[in-house]
Amino acid sequence: MPYNLLSSSPLVSPAMAAGAPVKTTSGAPGSVCHAPHSPSQEASGSRRRRLWDLEAHCHCPLVGVCLPMEVLRRLVNKALGGSAVANDYEVHAGAVSESARRCKLSELMQADLETRYLREIRVFKEAKSALAVAEMWVRHLRGGDVAGAFWAALTHPRCDAPLRDAMCKDLHMFQHQAGAGVRLEIARFNAVADENALLTRELGRVQERISRVMAQKTTEVDLLHAELLRVRADNIAKDSRILFLLQDLEAARASVSQWEEKVRLQKKLDRMAQRQQELEQVNADLRRKLLTLERAGMDRSRGQKEVAERMLTDSAVLLEPKAPLQLQQRVVLCVGGRSGNIANYRDVVERVGGRFAHHDGGLEDNASVLDASLAAADLVICQTGCISHNAYWRVKDFCKRTGKQCVYVESASASSLERKLQTLSTPIVQDVFPEESS
Repeated sequence: MPYNLLSSSPLVSPAMAAGAPVKTTSGAPGSVCHAPHSPSQEASGSRRRRLWDLEAHCHCPLVGVCLPMEVLRRLVNKALGGSAVANDYEVHAGAVSESARRCKLSELMQADLETRYLREIRVFKEAKSALAVAEMWVRHLRGGDVAGAFWAALTHPRCDAPLRDAMCKDLHMFQHQAGAGVRLEIARFNAVADENALLTRELGRVQERISRVMAQKTTEVDLLHAELLRVRADNIAKDSRILFLLQDLEAARASVSQWEEKVRLQKKLDRMAQRQQELEQVNADLRRKLLTLERAGMDRSRGQKEVAERMLTDSAVLLEPKAPLQLQQRVVLCVGGRSGNIANYRDVVERVGGRFAHHDGGLEDNASVLDASLAAADLVICQTGCISHNAYWRVKDFCKRTGKQCVYVESASASSLERKLQTLSTPIVQDVFPEESS
């Protein structure tokens, strides 16, 4: 019966025209329909057909689809024992002609086809009827895998002549569709190639621009790196100079004896010079006022002149600076006071030439050490506001018994201590004690 494997309706057969019943089997996207036939119509036996056993119209699609051109040319050259000079069409036509009979070339093509499509042959071996072969062919045709399936189906023992005719027709239409698809793919390929060329040119321009930017940035990085090295070198040179200067300063300090003492005396000399300048300014102002009074009151009485001169004399006496207190390296013991002001107390005492000693009045220092410190001191300063009662009475009793001078300071500030020392015109001449009530 005739087959139409890619159509949804079968070709009209004489049996169908006669009104015979028709059986339809759908096992794939296409359908295969056939009319019932007698066992004599179906191929018998289990031997697969050879290439030369097929009809002549099957050889052309079989050779063209199942054998690649380079393989076919290799087989022709092997059969001829040399190199064929014919073109591809002539080689194809000669192979199709030789496939109709058993010869060396047809045997070589038969062996190659059997080896190349062994997997498909094993798959189609499962088919036990022409309908099963047709269904398997449709599945492979829909999937686009036609070369191996075409050879395995054509040579199958259950493939009859109508099925072979239908397969050749299907393959013919498949080749037309494949050709149209190839032309479409070629058009798409050309469009993609044009777009690729455009993108390639654009990519070239972008890469060129990037290369210029990278070269520019590389130059900038090199300049910055050179600047960084220069700055680092400058910093190293500066650090070296600072280190050398510090070493020179330490050497100079070590070489100068009593450098700190000289600095302290220089500060004191500067303060005295500033005080002298202030007094000279006051004296000059008073003399200027006196001259003004003399010029304005030449006719005034001598008594008024004497009064003015007396005022000038009294002012000069009042402004005359007192001789600063000088302890002449005597030991000054400070009992009590805040621990944070010890350094200020020391500075006040050393500023007037004394040697500073301290006892906290029994807060942290041992009270038994207080008597030894009092005995070694030339002058005692008692911070009455920051001292224990026991230490206060021990200081007072010790100074009374030994006749040692003691100065009582109520405030714990360094300025109060300094003012108290300035009230001593002659240091260490007598003991000064507050009243018992204090």
